[in-house]
Amino acid sequence: MSSRGRPRNFSREEALASAMRLFWDKGYDNTSLTDLTQAMGLKPPSLYAAFGSKAQLFIEAVDLYGRTDGAGIWDELETAPTAKAAVHDLLRRTAENFTRGGEPRGCMVVLSAPQMAGGDPEVCDALKVHRLEKQVALERRFERGVADGDLPEGTPCAAIAAYVASLQHGMSIEARDGATRETLMAIADCAAAGWDAMVAASIKPN
Repeated sequence: MSSRGRPRNFSREEALASAMRLFWDKGYDNTSLTDLTQAMGLKPPSLYAAFGSKAQLFIEAVDLYGRTDGAGIWDELETAPTAKAAVHDLLRRTAENFTRGGEPRGCMVVLSAPQMAGGDPEVCDALKVHRLEKQVALERRFERGVADGDLPEGTPCAAIAAYVASLQHGMSIEARDGATRETLMAIADCAAAGWDAMVAASIKPN
């Protein structure tokens, strides 16, 4: 007699990690229920009982990505001695993270965004929140740089945070398109080389 429901050795965290890698690799729309049940080792009733829906599963997977695979990129943001050093470290860690062997290339959050345009509002909102959280973290770091005298008064912290986030998003797309780690490292180094001039040029005269 066949059993229904969750497998006896069901591990929610392991199943979620499998779903995360699948969504990261294929994207939300291109990942079918069959793909998920096969990767997670669950039958559809068990998947829905554990995670509610495909959208809710994806949102949990994005959160897991932010706490695990995507987290190390940001380790030195607050501890780097200067804003410039923080950005250089962030982008070099980005280059390393986005080109690791054995994992999908690029950022799960960034790569999921374009295909979700006009899609499930709950999923779109969750992706937007994750992106904005990181951009706000950059803005706060630059505001601290101004307060510490590391960045000049009048530095447009929000605009520079958006600029750095845009660089990082572009690196994600480059990585998915096959860019080498060396190419992405060069992008990080170029950003650092032009940092002082960029900051100076961004300050509007009184």
